[in-house]
Amino acid sequence: MYLDRLRHEWIEKSSFGVCRFLAMKWGLDESRVRMYFIYSSFASFGSPVIFYLATAFWMNIRKYFRSAQSI
Repeated sequence: MYLDRLRHEWIEKSSFGVCRFLAMKWGLDESRVRMYFIYSSFASFGSPVIFYLATAFWMNIRKYFRSAQSI
């Protein structure tokens, strides 16, 4: 119960939503995408973190442009 609340309140709000975005795009479960990201980070000594941050940056820029177009 506490872990579910922690996951929904802290992790979902503080993360960039990259895993959720990729899961929706690829039609996979969000927890699977997170696990693959964690495993690949350990296996490749953290290089997927660069991909994660670049994707988060791209998503924020895209959101900014979409909100600017709606004004």
